[in-house]
Amino acid sequence: MPTVWNAAGAMVSDAPRIRRLTLADIPAALRAGWDDFMAMPTQLVFLCLIYPVAGFVLARAASRADWVSLVYPLLAGFALLGPAFAVGLYELSRRREAGEAPRWTDMFKVMASPALFPMLALSALLLGLFVAWIAVAKELYVGIMGHAAPPSIWAMLRDVTDRPEGLRLILLGNAVGAVFALAAFALSALSFPLLLDRAPPLGTAIRTSVAALLANPVPMLAWGLTVALLLALGFATVMVGLAVVLPVLGHATWHLYRRAVA
Repeated sequence: MPTVWNAAGAMVSDAPRIRRLTLADIPAALRAGWDDFMAMPTQLVFLCLIYPVAGFVLARAASRADWVSLVYPLLAGFALLGPAFAVGLYELSRRREAGEAPRWTDMFKVMASPALFPMLALSALLLGLFVAWIAVAKELYVGIMGHAAPPSIWAMLRDVTDRPEGLRLILLGNAVGAVFALAAFALSALSFPLLLDRAPPLGTAIRTSVAALLANPVPMLAWGLTVALLLALGFATVMVGLAVVLPVLGHATWHLYRRAVA
């Protein structure tokens, strides 16, 4: 595996080595993530990001019938892009771990990272997965429920719950979505923290992330399920909870990376 460098530009002679994880590492990473969040609260930043995006999606759904069936795939697909948006949080955790006292503005210092372009390339890859998921979700809806666009979100929910085709759409749609989520998770679960920490080639970062999943399938899949459940909880609180859930998960991901990669 190629030689890699750390975030300060110093050469690291050893290639990334995967450690064994246990289920106990998940609550430990979450506790460390919560500790980082309490020391460096960023909820206002995320509130300023969440509501304009959510408002845009809901406004489009209210004004265009063809967007109504895409509301759930758009919100569910947010998890595919989450690792890219959390890079600034990894930077805060990295600086705090190094003994600094970072401010929330230090999130944006990732723009000076030597791994900026690989991180942008990986973000573009996740965006491609997101676009593909939306296209597939739209085709699934049309193929199962028909071409007629529901006039409102409530009408769509009524159709899905009342019509026999609705159960098929729920089961098949979530199964296909899980495949996209697993692909994004394997590619990016640890790639962004590794890129920020050591600035290896993008291929090395992706291979390390996939290797961590293969070496620790139960803990890593449990972590993915934990992320999904906490995001669902955040959405269930009219997205207010996401302002806490997102930064805690971002910080916790950094600490899970530290536990998984020697």
